This record gives sequence, structure tokens and C-alpha cells, in this order.
Amino acid sequence: MKTCLVVDDSRVIRKVARRVLEDIGFEIAEAADGMEALAWCRTAMPDAILLDWNMPVMNGLEFLQRLRQEPGGQAPVVVFCTVENSLDRIRLALDSGATEYIMKPFDGGILEAKFAAAGLL
Repeated sequence: MKTCLVVDDSRVIRKVARRVLEDIGFEIAEAADGMEALAWCRTAMPDAILLDWNMPVMNGLEFLQRLRQEPGGQAPVVVFCTVENSLDRIRLALDSGATEYIMKPFDGGILEAKFAAAGLL
């Protein structure tokens, strides 16, 4: 079973994403910020990461940049899921190693479609 790390400071978003992703066959882990997510990845690198941008401690972009420097950190598919919607932000995320980009609010169909487009389903 593929694993997905859901990284968001909102417990509600993590819960909604968990439900959708479990329904399409993922085993889920959660982190509330980038620092917690980085520690999790150093222990067990997931297949995919659903990543928020705006979080305390370490934001999503900083996490992504640090993840890609870790041993095995090039492997996970990273899907940003954020309210950041400017073309500059989207370009920065993709240039930093994100695979896909979803705007909040999202629904299960969008999440499933993006994970399929990223080759995870």
C-alpha cells in the first residue's frame, strides 16, 4: 500500500484529506508543520506528500526545498494544496520540486484527479 504524508496546520484539512486518500487506497501519516514532516520523512520516506504552504515553524516551500536535499528526498510525489494562487507562487512551487498544485478549497474528485495525474493511482 502506498503511503501519503498529509502536512497541514489545520486538523480539519488533515482529517478531510485523510478520509479522501484512504478511500483511494493510501495509508496516511500526518504532520502539522514542515519541521514535523521533515522528521517523519527522515524516519520513513512516503510515496506522496500533500503539502500546505502557510504553516508555523517551517512553511511548505521551505520543507519542500529541504526535503529534496535529503537522501531519498527526490522520490516522493509532492502535491501542494494551498490558498496561495498567484502564478508566481505556483511557478516557485513547481520549480522547487512540487509535482502538482491544488487550490483550497478542494474536494475528493480534485484530489483523486491530481494524484492520478501524478501517476500515483
